[in-house]
Amino acid sequence: ATFMLLFARMSGLIVFFPFFSHNSIPMIIKTTFALFLTMYLFPLAKLEILHLDSFFIIQLLSEIVFGMIAGLMLQIVFAIVMMAGEQIAFTMGFTMASVLDPSSGTNMPITSQILHLIALLFFLAFDGHHLMLLFLSHSLGYINLGGFYPHENLMHYLNMGMLNIFIIGFTMSFPILGISLLADTIFGLLMKTMPQFNLLVIGYPIKIALGFVVLIAILLVMMQYFKDLILEVFTHMQTLFFA
Repeated sequence: ATFMLLFARMSGLIVFFPFFSHNSIPMIIKTTFALFLTMYLFPLAKLEILHLDSFFIIQLLSEIVFGMIAGLMLQIVFAIVMMAGEQIAFTMGFTMASVLDPSSGTNMPITSQILHLIALLFFLAFDGHHLMLLFLSHSLGYINLGGFYPHENLMHYLNMGMLNIFIIGFTMSFPILGISLLADTIFGLLMKTMPQFNLLVIGYPIKIALGFVVLIAILLVMMQYFKDLILEVFTHMQTLFFA
């Protein structure tokens, strides 16, 4: 029973956590990795109350919910970056240039895909995947197997995180939105002074070039802020899960 509950917690890591849940990783690799993690962390696991009846199914579900909520807290930060990419794509006129996102299986603008891949590389660069493994190992000492339940503060934090997807995502893309608004104002003045100025031929390539220049200029700041948000989530995890 202890092994099954621990395997359910490790499976929640593989299914819901960033990078580990990527669809391009074969399912057999994910299952094998979860099995090896379970065997490795089994000496740290403890089960105070053993239920071999229908309540054991509820304990298994609680472990899956634990991985789902912890993964959702991290996925919200990646969603903020993708939201910023969608705003940038809308401003630069790349809304129709959508590609398939292999991690979620949905279509998204090309700028969102690029920012998501850069954020994932940045996440691996500062050992975010190692922090997730450390979080799971520490959780065995604070949350008994099958004893997790989502309390009110945790749900309130997730609600605020959903709100921050739009607020912080718009804030990240605001420099490009401001440059685009300024470019539209200048193009409008040029259209009034020079009616022969073809906005469709000249204006849009200039807006795209300005957008890429500003994106390259602010990319490092965006990724640094992304790192701060990820580390802040791990800090909140210790407060919300281990309280």
